[in-house]
Amino acid sequence: MRKYEVIFIVRPDVPEEEVDKLIAQTQGVVGGAGGTMEKVEKMGRRRLAYRIRKYREGFYVLLSLTGTGDTVKEVERRFKVTDVVIKYLSVRVDEDLKRAEKLKAMRAKQEAKRRRSKPAATPPGAGPSAPAAHPPGAGNAQA
Repeated sequence: MRKYEVIFIVRPDVPEEEVDKLIAQTQGVVGGAGGTMEKVEKMGRRRLAYRIRKYREGFYVLLSLTGTGDTVKEVERRFKVTDVVIKYLSVRVDEDLKRAEKLKAMRAKQEAKRRRSKPAATPPGAGPSAPAAHPPGAGNAQA
């Protein structure tokens, strides 16, 4: 099972109850295909970067799910035939998460190595000190 993030934009004139119905339908599709819906984040109404089908705004919804490629293919097919969805994007994120974990472990390893090779800092006055200064008038006598 792989992890995916699916974001879709719904027309701005659609009531929120219909958006909830669409999310529930998508959860049913994912569950029926053997996947799980991990997170649903309604991002709300936002301005679009460019006009899509004569709309300047849209209601954004982000879904995090676990499933197979066929699961995502079916979700995308449903979004394609649903009139209220004006745009969607599916991204596989499990490889990015693996790469991030690997980088994090490598950084921790390098930091541990750096700490071991770096000598311990000595508190002031405890380490080898500079030669003591001669008191004035002692040892500097010139004949």
